[in-house]
Amino acid sequence: MAACPPYPTPPGAPVGTSRHAHWWQRRWVRYGALVSLLALSGLVILALVRRQTGTEGFLVGLGLAVLPVPLLTAAFRWLDRVEPGPWRNLVFAFAWGACAAALIAIVANSFATHWIATATADPASADTLGATVIAPVVEESAKAAAVLLVFLFRRRDFIGIVDGVVIAGVTATGFAFTENILYLGNAFGTDQLTGDRGIASVTAATFFVRVIMSPFAHPMFTVLTGIGFGIAAMSGYRRRLRRLLPPPGGLLLAMGMHALWNGSATFGEYGFFAVYAAIMVPAFGLLTWLVVWTRQRELRTVREELPAYTAAGWLTPAEPFALASMRARRLARVHARRRLGRTAARTVAQYEAYATSLAFLRHRGRRGRAGADFAVRERELLHELWRRREVAQPALEHAARMTTPMAAPPWPGYGVYGVYGVHPRPLGYGSYGPAVPYPSYNPYRTQP
Repeated sequence: MAACPPYPTPPGAPVGTSRHAHWWQRRWVRYGALVSLLALSGLVILALVRRQTGTEGFLVGLGLAVLPVPLLTAAFRWLDRVEPGPWRNLVFAFAWGACAAALIAIVANSFATHWIATATADPASADTLGATVIAPVVEESAKAAAVLLVFLFRRRDFIGIVDGVVIAGVTATGFAFTENILYLGNAFGTDQLTGDRGIASVTAATFFVRVIMSPFAHPMFTVLTGIGFGIAAMSGYRRRLRRLLPPPGGLLLAMGMHALWNGSATFGEYGFFAVYAAIMVPAFGLLTWLVVWTRQRELRTVREELPAYTAAGWLTPAEPFALASMRARRLARVHARRRLGRTAARTVAQYEAYATSLAFLRHRGRRGRAGADFAVRERELLHELWRRREVAQPALEHAARMTTPMAAPPWPGYGVYGVYGVHPRPLGYGSYGPAVPYPSYNPYRTQP
């Protein structure tokens, strides 16, 4: 049984490596190089942070910095539940933020601040300039690199704003994790020298500001970059400006917001609290509303696009209703697990993911944003649904009945596999087949 990605490999696509591929084009070489790069960055950043904080400070910082990570990761994963992306993308994003981006930031910030201090002979001004100008540019660029890599090399997993927000947010969570270890470890070292303990200690103050008050700061900055890439992913091939301008525009906004946050301490005694209350909290609320609204729009897309496949006999009439409700999806998985076990629940989850991908593919096709492989990808997604229909469709039917607030379901009667029990006609595909033949071309490609 295939584990989800939302898009399976199209038939005829090379699996593994091509016979004539150069050695550097082989998949295991690319993955090995990426893992080696991240591992090396992790070891170097570990050594640098431990050198600055000491072993005891590092352990204290690590224990405190890890606290917000599960909450932030769970929040971004919740946003991605409509069409869950592969775990490997999230693991890469977090590792890049915690290792590669943090290493780039530490080295570049230290070098730039030292150079400015040497050139101006004014270390205080160099520190201020480094925090308000150099750090935002370097750090946001380093974090944006992860979003760019997923956008370029995992394009099928990156189709909209939510995907950009999730990748950017998880990357920034990893970056903030490493940065918090450094700050909290240094604060603990300061308390060891001064003898401060408890609430009055520097460690407690640093923990309150960075972990309690503003755990969302770094994710919020980088999410602006992710939104820019998400808008580009949603744009049609002919809208060149809309594809090219949003990513750098989002990055510039992220840098500006980061610079304002870092510079708030220079605005006077209450500058930090003024910026926090007047700008950061409202901006966080606005971004949260935007992302949740986008998530609801994705569910609406599922509800509007899937009935076309119901009419063709691929889906039962109840499925668009169930798949457009996160509560119904959960009930379907629970129902399958209770009746048939955990394997059945995973099958239902995979079915939900493939059906959602199918709805989004059709939506992009109607808007002229589907690629030349539209028909192949549609065929493969339908095949994956057909393989899982015997387990998933009864569970989704049960969930639709449980979540419909009406006395009778707003869909016609049907049998197990199709409308009124009619199977989709096999057209040479073995035990499965569409009710109508597949086109040999993308039917939406000629539309503006």
